[in-house]
Amino acid sequence: MESMRLDRCLANAGLGSRTEVRDLVKKGRVTVCGQVVRDPGYRVQPDQTDAVYVNGQSILVRHQIHLMLHKPAGLVTALDDKHLPTIASLVPQQLWRRGLFPVGRLDRDTTGLLILTTDGTLGHRLASPNWEVWKKYELTVEGAAFTAADPERFAHGLILPDGLQCQPARLEILDSHKASLTLHEGKYHQVKRMMLATGRTVTRLHRHSVGSLVLDPALLPGQWRELTGEEIDTLYRLVDLSPDKGS
Repeated sequence: MESMRLDRCLANAGLGSRTEVRDLVKKGRVTVCGQVVRDPGYRVQPDQTDAVYVNGQSILVRHQIHLMLHKPAGLVTALDDKHLPTIASLVPQQLWRRGLFPVGRLDRDTTGLLILTTDGTLGHRLASPNWEVWKKYELTVEGAAFTAADPERFAHGLILPDGLQCQPARLEILDSHKASLTLHEGKYHQVKRMMLATGRTVTRLHRHSVGSLVLDPALLPGQWRELTGEEIDTLYRLVDLSPDKGS
């Protein structure tokens, strides 16, 4: 772990924008190892992160932020859209200002697990098909009922009407018109297009998990929480990265 500027430490801890936390520092309200520090550019060393205090209260220093969000239907997976509401309203602006971004996209009417992170390398690898991170979806369809032959069709890789060759996917039939689908691609409307190719229209689509990270059942639609240390470690290992122990 490398050293970090004091103003970034404070901003990462959610104490305000860079401008706001610099004001805290200059007013002498921040101490490091018991000493008042008035320089926002002071480098906080790894062994000092537990000794940063603001107004006499210790803070949690994070190098990166990782959240899970239960995305509700009706919101676009974007931070800004001229015509439609977005997920930006669900998370405090001070976190977006940290550089938080969604890993991949869920369609406007798709619900479920959305990972948000400030780590660009982690986000890119989790979303890239090259790293084969499996995502599990639960879906309901209209049209043809599922049959015992369908799992094998998906396992061999569907060819869509437009010629797209899909990678093998795992289909588990739950009911005549309900199933779970696990795949590691993420092309535009892919799950819906795969179902259309088999004579079905998706009426409900919910992402249940990414890799071994499962949406917390305690989170209601629109709610979020920080990932635990164990969950963070698992995601980093999944794409051959070393977790940032400062997270």
